[in-house]
Amino acid sequence: MNVLDYLADGFMTALQWHNLLFAFIGVLIGTSVGVLPGIGPMSGVALLIPVTASMTSGLPAEAAATSSIILLAGVYYGAMYGGSTTSILLNTPGESSSVVTTLDGYQMAKQGRAGPALSIAAIGSFAAGLFALVALILLAQPLSNVAIKFGPADYFSLMLLGLCAVSGLAGKSITKALIMTVFGLLLATIGMDTVSGVARFTFDIPILYSGLEFLTIAVGLFALGEVFKSILERDYIAGQTSKIGRILPTRKDLKDSAGPIARGSVLGFFIGILPGAGATLASFFSYIVEKKISKNPESFGKGNIAGVAAPESANNAASGGAMIPLLTLGIPGSGTTAILMGALIMYNIQPGPLLFEEHPQVAWGLIASMLIGNLLLLVLNMPLVKVFAKVIQTPAKYLIPIIIAISIFGVYAVQAQIFDLILLLGCGIAGFLLARNDFPLAPLVLGLVLGPMIENNMRRALTTSNGDFMIFLQKPMSLTFLIIAVLWILVPILLKRRGKEVVVNEEG
Repeated sequence: MNVLDYLADGFMTALQWHNLLFAFIGVLIGTSVGVLPGIGPMSGVALLIPVTASMTSGLPAEAAATSSIILLAGVYYGAMYGGSTTSILLNTPGESSSVVTTLDGYQMAKQGRAGPALSIAAIGSFAAGLFALVALILLAQPLSNVAIKFGPADYFSLMLLGLCAVSGLAGKSITKALIMTVFGLLLATIGMDTVSGVARFTFDIPILYSGLEFLTIAVGLFALGEVFKSILERDYIAGQTSKIGRILPTRKDLKDSAGPIARGSVLGFFIGILPGAGATLASFFSYIVEKKISKNPESFGKGNIAGVAAPESANNAASGGAMIPLLTLGIPGSGTTAILMGALIMYNIQPGPLLFEEHPQVAWGLIASMLIGNLLLLVLNMPLVKVFAKVIQTPAKYLIPIIIAISIFGVYAVQAQIFDLILLLGCGIAGFLLARNDFPLAPLVLGLVLGPMIENNMRRALTTSNGDFMIFLQKPMSLTFLIIAVLWILVPILLKRRGKEVVVNEEG
């Protein structure tokens, strides 16, 4: 049988009424999970494993596994879409990969363009999901062979490139962006060292042994930071809110978004294939690329629709790309795919090279259901754009308490610790003060996410080379990433200096 025959069989499985119902329930729960900050796809999928097991208890083993994984995967990519809703409307990232969407999405909402922002997020997510699935069908095997050749040195250099690239997210100062990146890396070191077991920067406070929760910091910096700005600077005067104009994007919006959606889909998919890289890195990279190639880079962060289209496409494409190493190699590339892998193993189905041969119903049924699920997401969310967009018209005296309640509930539901609520409040104050003084918040968040990955991969690389740092220059891919990273920092500095010299000469 060829690929098309297997895919046809997959659609026959996915279009069974109970599997359609599971796909619908999955994307519906996933969207809700994405909207609520702090829960995220990983927690959502983990919580639903016992529920799906009881729901499919009457089915044969392979059919039960197929139905369960269809529902759980629906939660995964549904959450990728849902995170954009509160990012755009309330400046509250639902999960880590939606942090970048706040930069332009929230500004569009404040300008009365919440409708087009939400519509483009939905269209971009659908287009990226469609691209990722076609690529998954055609390229799964060859791409998984390439991804497995990436060693720890290559990953270290790729992550370092990601950190250097955040200079592209700088406001007026690259120096301030790099300061925030380093601060994010420092926060990432708090907790128990996984290798030596030594407590770092915990000051003998037991609650710090597990480190700082990423989403507590992200929600505090962005959501509560914005709340403090509204209260302290009184920019909500007498409940004035911006009027919502068009709900659907204009022809110009679609034209401006087409390129970012296409580039975000491709970039997100290929980053998603790399184990450990994930949707967060994909969304940051796609945003940075769009800002670099834009004719008006200064418009980013002020409501440029490309700043919504690119990261939203990238994080959805990355979730499709992450399925490649999971299904073809049995290597989970993220926490969520690790939980999906655990769910499959629970049904005695081992992901890996033999999955497509031994359990084609599960593998191809899942791929077909992801296509159906993406269509369901579009159908489900496009009519709700008008409803969602109305949220931004809620008077500030009601909206501010709602944002605070969502933030507190989201953080406490996951951590269930008073310490995290205190940290949330502290990060809210810090977010307000940093933003007020033109310190960009996104680099801190990326430093916090990539810090543990950078450290782990550096240690693994140095272990294989007996402590020789030359391994990072000896590996061709690693060397390439490092050269690009250095150029990314140096070229803007040299161009700026050259521009100043030209101005001085002209004045002389």
